[in-house]
Amino acid sequence: MQKMFCIWLMMLIFSGSCNPNGNTINRTDPVEAGREFIDASLKGNYAVAKKYVLEDSVNMEYFNRLESFNNKLSPQEKNGYKNANIIIDSIQNISDSITIINYSNTFKKSPARVKLVKKNNEWLVDFKFTFSGTSAYGNE
Repeated sequence: MQKMFCIWLMMLIFSGSCNPNGNTINRTDPVEAGREFIDASLKGNYAVAKKYVLEDSVNMEYFNRLESFNNKLSPQEKNGYKNANIIIDSIQNISDSITIINYSNTFKKSPARVKLVKKNNEWLVDFKFTFSGTSAYGNE
């Protein structure tokens, strides 16, 4: 009986440490954070994507617009994005707290970029750069 309890307890601990949805949030590496954000956005998983956005009023407004726009896409377009792969064209390490990822996806193949900024030792997406196209160096 005691052996069965130990096995059950180990299985419970192991299953609790697994993430069944594969939605592990990694904001400690700029490339990984950017890739996870892009992937979640392509798949329409905005709850996960939002966890990578630098929280300020302008960024949240841009994110809400992106989500609203993508929710209006046709089912065929949504499926195309969902099944797309990310193509990272280049990574620019501007400084120890700013990284730019230039990428596209296999569905639309149009170039895009995302700026990640390091805040409190976490890498977060700064939409102000992505949508305004302003300098990567400042605090736009």
